[in-house]
Amino acid sequence: MNTAATTTPRILIVGGGYAGFYTAWKLEKHLRKGEAEVTMVDPLPYMTYQPFLPEVAAGSIEPRHAVVAHRRHLKRTTVINAKVTGIDHAHKTATLTGADGQTWQHEYDQIVVTAGAVSRTFPIPGIADNAIGLKTIEEAVAVRDRLMSNFDRAAALPAGPDRDRLLTVIVVGGGFAGIEAFAELRSLASALLKNYPQLTFEDTHFHLIEAMGRIMPEVSQKTSEWVLKSLAKHGAYVHLDTQVTNATDGNVEVSTGEVFPSDLIVWTAGVMANPTVVRGGDLPVEERGRIRTRADLRVGTPEEFVEGAWAAGDVSAVPDLSGGGVGGFCVPNAQHAVRQAKRLAKNLVAVLRGEKTTDYFHKNAGAVAGLGLYNGVFQSGNLALKGFLAWCAHRAYHGLAMPTWERKWRVLWGWWNNFWLGRDIVSLEAVQTPRAVFEQFAARPRPPQPAEAAPKKDEKKADGAGAGKKPVESQASA
Repeated sequence: MNTAATTTPRILIVGGGYAGFYTAWKLEKHLRKGEAEVTMVDPLPYMTYQPFLPEVAAGSIEPRHAVVAHRRHLKRTTVINAKVTGIDHAHKTATLTGADGQTWQHEYDQIVVTAGAVSRTFPIPGIADNAIGLKTIEEAVAVRDRLMSNFDRAAALPAGPDRDRLLTVIVVGGGFAGIEAFAELRSLASALLKNYPQLTFEDTHFHLIEAMGRIMPEVSQKTSEWVLKSLAKHGAYVHLDTQVTNATDGNVEVSTGEVFPSDLIVWTAGVMANPTVVRGGDLPVEERGRIRTRADLRVGTPEEFVEGAWAAGDVSAVPDLSGGGVGGFCVPNAQHAVRQAKRLAKNLVAVLRGEKTTDYFHKNAGAVAGLGLYNGVFQSGNLALKGFLAWCAHRAYHGLAMPTWERKWRVLWGWWNNFWLGRDIVSLEAVQTPRAVFEQFAARPRPPQPAEAAPKKDEKKADGAGAGKKPVESQASA
């Protein structure tokens, strides 16, 4: 029996998104060889850089360039593509479920929960059936392809309700994600028009629905008002203090009584901690459904922590010691997820070595958003940049923040190509049903033909009699 193998601490990271990937990445840097075994579990083989999803939806970034392959960049981490559907921390075991539905138990000594968040929706009729989120790379690609395909279809139709529906885009939610997606899609639609002489700018309709009285709470009131004016200038309209009440059959009805028939409804109105992981475990959960986490990233309260359990990112409720967090906790964004993961990795290694942990502290450095090509907004304290300079700051910040130099170069190279060649406007919507054409023309076996009916008993007898007389007749004639 290998004693060294049984005594080596086993670290299980639940989730390979922002916080999970960075935790594993930094653990590889800080751990000595053989000091611990690190395993990361995620159903996807890559981490998605979510701030780039609006640009992916707008065709400004190739989808594969906005994700980071786990196995390419995590050299000393065991990557398992499965879902964690249960955590029994009392016995230090997690239930893993593979893509084929098979389940098995995975034992650990230290668990790091970084399962992220999913779109938070409300039971509004039609939303679950007709809307699409913007939390995954697949959703961003589907949004882009749908908009481009709708332009193709609309160009073949006369002016009227059917064409208006195809050229109407509805975005629900006025936070950073919603505003960026809304502005980028408006920018893409404007750019597409030069390739569709049958359509005009006035044929396109963009509406953002926001329940609150303002957009982008991360920036000042003055800056958010500038964003509203900029969007209106570009033909994109924001409806404040307005709620979606129905979206059956794609007819978006709002609280003001207006109805906007649309073939593309994008939902960005909030997120919630991954419920599969949170509800499927025995770790403490706070009232908003997040794992209760201390400032040093251990699971627990300031008075008491859960031995061997850690959490970070959107799935966790981490105290914001800077005093700027909503309700006293860090807001769910990329800034915190990355920095929490780095601190968590250091603290976990410190615990393994019998050293003290350090509390996580980060003061928000500001907010930056892209509002379509050559337009953006940046806010840091009282400093606010708008327009082209803010757009440059947006691309510089996220270009540098993209993990690994390999991915950075791919994104930067794509931007450089688009500057000279323009956006690629090819829709690959058919990739969502890749076998459709093959099935349409594939040859199939002929259906079995029904067997001939067996002759009746009397007919068999008659045939037999005739057969017996024939030789006699032949002899007589001979």
